Amino acid sequence: MALASSVAAMVASAVTPAQAQQSSPPSASAVTLDTLEVVGDRRGGAAIGAAEDPRGPVAGYVATRSVSSTKTDTAIIRTPQAISVVGRQQIDDQKPASLAEATRYAPGVRGETFGADPRNDWFLIRGFTAQESGYFLDGLQLFTSAFATWKLEPFGLERLEILRGPNSGLYGGASPGGIINAVSKRPPIVPIRYVETGVDNYGNAYAGFDIGGPVDAPGTEGKLFYRLVGLGRAGGTQVDYVNNDRFFFAPSITWKPDADTSLTVLAQVQRDRAGTQNFLPYEGTVTPAPFGFIKTSRFTGDPATDRLTRSQDMIGYEFEHRFDNDIKFRQNARHGTVTVNLFNRYGGGYATTPAAGDLSRFDFFTRGAAVQSDIDNQLVIPFRTGDFGHTVLAGFEYRRYQIDDYQAFGFGPSLNLIRPIYPNTPLNLGAPYQNALITQNQFAAYLQDEITLGNFSMVLSGRHDWVATDNDNRIGASASRDTSAFSGRVALIYNDESGLAPYVSYAQGFNPTVGLNGVTGQLLLPERSEQTEVGLKYKPPGFDGYFAAALFDLTRSNVVTTNPLNIQQVVQTGAVNSRGAEIEMVANLAPGLRAVASYTAYDLSVTRDLNTALLGRTPTNTPEQYGSLFLDYTFQSGVLRGFGLGGGVRGVGRSFADQANEFRVPGYVVGDLVAHYDWEGWRFALNVSNVSDERIVNSCSTVTACYYGERRRVLGSIGYRW
Repeated sequence: MALASSVAAMVASAVTPAQAQQSSPPSASAVTLDTLEVVGDRRGGAAIGAAEDPRGPVAGYVATRSVSSTKTDTAIIRTPQAISVVGRQQIDDQKPASLAEATRYAPGVRGETFGADPRNDWFLIRGFTAQESGYFLDGLQLFTSAFATWKLEPFGLERLEILRGPNSGLYGGASPGGIINAVSKRPPIVPIRYVETGVDNYGNAYAGFDIGGPVDAPGTEGKLFYRLVGLGRAGGTQVDYVNNDRFFFAPSITWKPDADTSLTVLAQVQRDRAGTQNFLPYEGTVTPAPFGFIKTSRFTGDPATDRLTRSQDMIGYEFEHRFDNDIKFRQNARHGTVTVNLFNRYGGGYATTPAAGDLSRFDFFTRGAAVQSDIDNQLVIPFRTGDFGHTVLAGFEYRRYQIDDYQAFGFGPSLNLIRPIYPNTPLNLGAPYQNALITQNQFAAYLQDEITLGNFSMVLSGRHDWVATDNDNRIGASASRDTSAFSGRVALIYNDESGLAPYVSYAQGFNPTVGLNGVTGQLLLPERSEQTEVGLKYKPPGFDGYFAAALFDLTRSNVVTTNPLNIQQVVQTGAVNSRGAEIEMVANLAPGLRAVASYTAYDLSVTRDLNTALLGRTPTNTPEQYGSLFLDYTFQSGVLRGFGLGGGVRGVGRSFADQANEFRVPGYVVGDLVAHYDWEGWRFALNVSNVSDERIVNSCSTVTACYYGERRRVLGSIGYRW
């Protein structure tokens, strides 16, 4: 409650009416207009008062429209669902190193689940893991199973849209807690030329470029636009021997032959090479061991063997055509491949006694090669029937996912945590326990009607999915499963002239999983979920921002969890309920002053399990409250014009390290600081996260697997725009 009171007080003290600032150029793939009006500036921003493209730049921190919740261009204040948007300006101000870090100040989302882990983007939404089926790019899913994980580069994104609650009524298989839809940078109408470089206190340096605009060639005036975004990064992290290196390049092109037609092709190439994650014992991280605390810089793998490599490639397109009667046809498609090789010698608890400090270790290798193709066809039909306005969306989607999954395990040598001596020996691996080619084909048809009557807006969505899963098991019995399910949503919102907008919704979730139940040996059953949500949004007249609050009751069944008796396996344990509340404030408070604040609290408990002792317990690794506040101010005049300061505070509540909830992981509060100076196209910035250098344990999945959070990281950067 102290955390809730602190955040509420900070939010109340920050609120004043304001005007927004600009940050990013409008994209060429924006909503088609009869008369093309160029708005924005070379910094990249949506101009104040200009119609916002729901796939484009955000003015300051305040997004007003979204395409994710309804797959149509809908105002956020008229959307009967909890939704948050992190725009490019906020990303630039906070300089997150990962997508998970970019969600630090959003409600309902808990990123960095496994601490300072350079391998993957981990996050929970409303208490449920979402990185496997809740990860979307440009409206199409980036599905993950086993260890073939996708990871997105924040420098290549325009915005993040976070939808909370089940979304299967439009998106089919997805996380019950919600989804994060990352929106790529697109070719701009106004030329943009930007370069940036930086380095942090761990010696991790990067350089990036962002160049685009109209193609200057005969016959292409106003019809052809391009964008080239790239970044290279190399260097260390807070853990010895653990680097975080990346090559990223994302070209895109938009063709607009006329005012009613557009085609945008988006591609990206990414290569990652990173170290591995530490699995540390509870005693020595959360509580002191006889020798004290394990150093946060201590590497518990082996420098000669441990590494992760990722090869990730995607190409896709977005096509839209508007007919004379304002009916629109859209087709979005993408083909992507990702291959992850992971060599890991990881900790498994103390080999003898904590006083001796010897960590037992296991050897692990996996190679996951996944291919995913997706095509989503949409027809948008607006019409009226008397006093009722309708926007009907009809769609058909096809997804194909295939993974070649190989995993092997063995016993490695122990490591002394006090005075480590690395043996530098090859991994000791036995025969593979997983070697299969898994294929999943998913067909879906969906229909939605957005109905308006005066100040009322209702959304009715329904989708039916047909899923076929085949497991070609090379070391055991093969299996297959065909399943189908209907998922729906009904939601109602009332927009009062005063700016108040109460809403209520009911939504169902469906999530076909890929993998085997480690106990039964059968293919996993689809997860199901359902949620009731009531909320209130408030946009005071003349205020450039909004407030939002939501109460939700969400139940997830056929839950997939790690087998506590064998962490290489998963099981389906029953049902888990999440019941809680979220509040949010986003505002451009005054010229140059921007703010975001949020608080989340929920009660997460097991409601059905074969082990009745777990009923009413909270799943491990999951804090049940967190809150944050971030402000940034840039002087608008005088001798300090162009100079800016910002800062934030983030608090996370306690969680548990065991299923019985006997081992608590304490919460923490950390602060962030920002200083920047803009002068004649140059931008000099200093970002400090965890400014007081707190030693924090983000979470523990078991008493032998705890994860340190990020220590103080100081990043200096220089950018130039011309």
